[in-house]
Amino acid sequence: MKKSTFITTIAFAFIMLISTNLSAQKFAGLDKSPMDCASFPTSYKDSNKAVKIIYSRPQLNDRKLSKLAPNGEQWRTGANEAAEITFYKDMNVAGTNVKAGTYTLSTIPNEKEWTLILSSDLNVWGSYYYNEANDVARINVPTTKSDESLEAFSIAFDDKGTMHLGWGTVRIAVPMK
Repeated sequence: MKKSTFITTIAFAFIMLISTNLSAQKFAGLDKSPMDCASFPTSYKDSNKAVKIIYSRPQLNDRKLSKLAPNGEQWRTGANEAAEITFYKDMNVAGTNVKAGTYTLSTIPNEKEWTLILSSDLNVWGSYYYNEANDVARINVPTTKSDESLEAFSIAFDDKGTMHLGWGTVRIAVPMK
């Protein structure tokens, strides 16, 4: 093999190696408010779900809940994209009948109760595009306090189908049938 052909081959291989690294997919780091999902029934083995919610989990990070979700102001109920709740059948949510379907869930926190808002607006970021005219239901639910503080906003269902929301020491229980 000629010396010039050898050098050309090495140069070509080096260029291919560099260009492969330059065009490699860049992945984002971990989200500071990771997405999560809760459903009822809670067993992953039960594929016949009645309700499922997809939301992001902001952290307190030494901040006050009253600053992150101020009383009297509509809040996206999580972080990032608006939380989306899907009812796979018609349900009664804390005394209000809701048709099967997918809705965004936002809330209005207050000292003694939170107002849950189900909206027909879908695929929206946060609550920036909230339009009250698209509300499907507004449901008032009392709050309680816990001795335990949750660092991350959390949603979970119990075995009876009640959806529990918690952050800091605030707790909300939303019965569903």
